[in-house]
Amino acid sequence: MVRILCYARLQKRLNSILLKVIRKKNDYPGFKIMDLFEVVVQNESPDLVSRMSDAFMKAYASVAMFDEAVEILFLTKQYGFAPSIFSCNFLMNRLVECRKLDMAVAIYQNLKTLGLSPNDYSYVIAIKALCKMGDFEEALHVFQEIEEAGVTPCAFAYSTYIEGLCAHRQSDKASELVKEWVISKVPIVGYAFTVVIRGLCNEMKLKEAESVLLDMQKQGFTPDMYDYSALIRGYSKAGYLLEALALHEEMISKGIKTNCVIVSPILQGLCHKGMVFEAFEKFKEFEKFGIFLDEACYNVMLDALCKTGKVEYAVEFFSEMKVKQIAPDVINYTTLISGCCIQGKLFDALNLFREMKDNGHKPDIVTYNVLVGGLSRKGLMAETFNLLNYMEALGLKPSTTTHSMIIEGLCIGGKVEEAEAFFERLEEKHLENYAAMVNGYCEANHTSKAFELFIMLSKLGYIGSKASCYKLLRNLCLEGEDGKALLLLETMLSLNFNPNQILCSSIMGAFCRARYIEKAQSLFNMLVHRGLTPDVITYTMMINSYCRMNRLREANDLFSDMKKRGIRPDVITYTVLLGSCFELNPGGSHSVPHAEKTKVNRMRLSALETEMKDMDVQPDVICYTILIDKNYKTNNTQDATNLFEEMIDRGLEPDTVTFTALISGYLRNGDREGAVLAVNEMEMKGIQPDDCTVSVLQHGGILKARKVEFQH
Repeated sequence: MVRILCYARLQKRLNSILLKVIRKKNDYPGFKIMDLFEVVVQNESPDLVSRMSDAFMKAYASVAMFDEAVEILFLTKQYGFAPSIFSCNFLMNRLVECRKLDMAVAIYQNLKTLGLSPNDYSYVIAIKALCKMGDFEEALHVFQEIEEAGVTPCAFAYSTYIEGLCAHRQSDKASELVKEWVISKVPIVGYAFTVVIRGLCNEMKLKEAESVLLDMQKQGFTPDMYDYSALIRGYSKAGYLLEALALHEEMISKGIKTNCVIVSPILQGLCHKGMVFEAFEKFKEFEKFGIFLDEACYNVMLDALCKTGKVEYAVEFFSEMKVKQIAPDVINYTTLISGCCIQGKLFDALNLFREMKDNGHKPDIVTYNVLVGGLSRKGLMAETFNLLNYMEALGLKPSTTTHSMIIEGLCIGGKVEEAEAFFERLEEKHLENYAAMVNGYCEANHTSKAFELFIMLSKLGYIGSKASCYKLLRNLCLEGEDGKALLLLETMLSLNFNPNQILCSSIMGAFCRARYIEKAQSLFNMLVHRGLTPDVITYTMMINSYCRMNRLREANDLFSDMKKRGIRPDVITYTVLLGSCFELNPGGSHSVPHAEKTKVNRMRLSALETEMKDMDVQPDVICYTILIDKNYKTNNTQDATNLFEEMIDRGLEPDTVTFTALISGYLRNGDREGAVLAVNEMEMKGIQPDDCTVSVLQHGGILKARKVEFQH
């Protein structure tokens, strides 16, 4: 049969028969396919042997039996015949696809031994294999071999090398190489630019990717939807939605058709920023332009609406899908079921679950996890365990996540003891389950139990998940358990489990509020030592704590340090420092003459005001109030008045504290008339004084003289 099919050149039928024989070889004891090969090649012409060899080799390679395929290759050589280069290419390509890279390279290196000359495709496969191995120098050596063979490398070979660099996150190098090849008149195609753009976007080097897009056009290549899609996806993922939308508009203006795959990241980006209404508007706009929006696009909106508590709108969207003949899939149903569970609408969730099954969709483990989580959060123990038994009866084994959702859900539903009992009954407890128990205790405000469990786990070398650690730390800080919070943090660090910057800032805040400034400073130093640059909020919090404790030298040192690190102080930072101006004692002495102290504070106040203007930091009402107060205290009466007027001109409304500072300043400088005018303006604006205002008015004699009664 093999001979007949070879003679008739019926390669497809021959391949089909050989594949059946290979797959069923175990059904025929004693039968060896290699024996068949040796029989059919006897006394045949070179052309026929070559075709038989190709057929056997391709059949073995198709089912990933590579050792046998290679054996056929060398057996053909032993019989004195040369295999086909096309079959060798097929085998090498299959090896690359199956990640057998060393074997693919070895065959390439033995082609000449087999009496074969590599063709363009052979070289490309070799370059691809070497690039996947990360051996770029050897891949460049293949280019030299091509030139030595007197062959001009094809454009695909260059693109393959570029693709290899990008796959190994060397997109910058790939970009530079493309530029060099363009100058050298190397035959590259637009796909090389596309690969670089995609690689740079994957590495989130978006400006560089956009620059490559411009270079591509300068070289006469027309960008396609894949180029724009990569950039739009990258900018959307990074949160630069204006850039993503601008590129989308540019793409459409050039006549390039858009589709749901391209616009989906834009919708996701808007939703991740909490701009759900804007995402909804864009969704409708895309529909209006005739873009078909698939189940994935609808799911982006469903997920965003559910997570923001707008389940009613999500239900409308879901109904709209069905009206437009877009059949909801398992993911769509699960997303909406999750939204209903989060809102506590379990009746609606269960109805959707039934509808899903009635429409022929088989709920997966995620669907069941969502439902058991929703039921347990409502404290519905019987229903939770009934559903658990139901899914097991269907042959769907509960996962670690299923158990964790039940544990945490029962705690949230006020069934802490039941959650503990369920946890204890688990035959195999995973780290995720312990983390769920810690989370559950935190949700139920059993922080002490959560802390004890964490300490027990840490002694065994386990620490739980990041989320559970963060939740426990937050609870300890909120409950004022600063000692336990510090111990928890030290335990995490000892096990090389680094908290993120936001969490460290929260703990520092707790320490600062408790006036544990040394502990806060130690944590601050740890952040810096580990290469995490504190942000403006962290710096401001620390500066404020030092100022409150009248340790102004340390506050000023931190202020200088943040500017050296390139962190721009904001209006709150300056407000904190301005508020501390009058506390400064030159040289640290407590017996400084008043005149000298006033002079120093005036200079400091002026320096901070000037710096704010230079950095274009606009004061807010609180900052203006402090500036007015400090200028009066340093006898800069005119400057204080000017600041009040500037504040009004900028459209900022002074509050009770601002007027109190203004009135106090007038009275301090003996200007009763100015103080009375300020009181009148305060009354006209309908601003009620507080106890501090009344005290200032009484002390200045204004309240008694005018016989004014304020409601306070």
